[in-house]
Amino acid sequence: MSLVETRPAAVVTVGASLSLFRSELGLTFRRARTITLLGILAALPVLIGVVIKSQTDGSGGGGGPAFIAQVTQNGLFLVFTSLAVTLPIFLPMTVGVVAGDSIAGEAASGTLRYLLVAPAGRTRLLAVKFAAGMTFCLAATLAVALSALATGAALFPLGQVTLLSGDTVGPGTALFRAVLIALVVAASLGGLVAIGLFVSTLTGSGIAAMATTVVLVITVQILDTFPQLHAIQPYLFTHHWLSFGDLLRQPIYWDNVLQNLGLQAVYVAVFGSAAWARFTSRDITA
Repeated sequence: MSLVETRPAAVVTVGASLSLFRSELGLTFRRARTITLLGILAALPVLIGVVIKSQTDGSGGGGGPAFIAQVTQNGLFLVFTSLAVTLPIFLPMTVGVVAGDSIAGEAASGTLRYLLVAPAGRTRLLAVKFAAGMTFCLAATLAVALSALATGAALFPLGQVTLLSGDTVGPGTALFRAVLIALVVAASLGGLVAIGLFVSTLTGSGIAAMATTVVLVITVQILDTFPQLHAIQPYLFTHHWLSFGDLLRQPIYWDNVLQNLGLQAVYVAVFGSAAWARFTSRDITA
C-alpha cells in the first residue's frame, strides 16, 4: 500500500486545495496586467501626497477639507486619505478586473476545461478563485496603504495622531489602526469579488466579464447618490464602504463597520451560491 493510499482523504483534499490555491496565486500575480494595476494603485498615494504638499507649502497651509489638513500635520493620515480616495473608484475597478476575469478568462484561453479534466472539481476551483480574489483585495489595499505610509513619512511630520473624535493617540496605536482599516477595506470588497465571480461564470469572454463587473460597480455607486433611492441604498454593497472612518474615533464605533462586513457576507453568500449553481451546471468540457 502506497503512502498516498494511507493518507486520510481529508488531508489529500486539503493538500490538493492548497496546491491549487498556490498555483492560482502565482498565475494571478505573475500577470503583467496585475502588476500594472498594483503599480498604479501604489502610485496614487504618491500623487496625492505631492499634490497636498505642493498646495500647502508657501500658501499658508491649513486650508481645504479637515482630512487633508490632518495629512499636513501628520503623514500617517495620508494612509487614511489615500484609502478614502481610492476605495470608491480605483480599488473596485482593479478588483472588478481580476474577479471578472477569474473564470471567463480561463474559458476564453481554453485552460478551464483542462483544469476541470484534472481532479480539481468545480466547487474547489470556484472556492480557490474566490480566495485568490480576496488575496488580491488584500494586496491591492496594502499597495495603497504602504505606499501612502512611505510617502507620508517622507513628505510630512510623524508623531502623535489626533483622531476624528479629537482624542490623541501615539504613533504605535495609530499604525495599528491603519492596519485594522486596511483589513476592513480589503474585506469590504468581498461582495464585489463574489459578484465578479458570478458574472465571470455567465460568459466565456474575459473582457466582457471584466467590463460588466466594472460598469456594475460604477452604476451602483451612482445609484447610491440619489436621495430618492434612500430606501434601498443601505442594502447596496458599496453603501458602507467608507465606514472605516469610524475606526478613527475613540472609542471605536463598530456599528457601521460590522454592518458593512455583515452586508458583504450576505453578498458573498448570495452571489457565491449563484456562481456555484451556474458553474456546476455549465457545459464546459464538451
